[in-house]
Amino acid sequence: MIKTFGLFLLTAVAELLGCYLPMLWLNNKGPAWLLLPAAISLTVFVWLLTLHPAASGRVYAAYGAVYIATAIFWLWGVDGITPRWTDLLGAGLALAGAAVIAAGARA
Repeated sequence: MIKTFGLFLLTAVAELLGCYLPMLWLNNKGPAWLLLPAAISLTVFVWLLTLHPAASGRVYAAYGAVYIATAIFWLWGVDGITPRWTDLLGAGLALAGAAVIAAGARA
């Protein structure tokens, strides 16, 4: 379970980075060369998806919850915006939902 969570976390960071860098360029906050590491990051993201336990809706639903939580911490750490309690609650609810999905999958 810890290994899967770590894989989900790495996948989420690769996805966020691959989308964040082009956004910087598009908003004139970064140079065009940022598109190269963005493309590499998205390539890593796709490769990491192939390492997930199974390509099913259940796995991607659980990954989605980890992505939500990672995006909230990205907002805080990278964008410098302190999450609201509702952001944290939403991420917590998503992770709780993922735990229910994971528990159901083991049954």
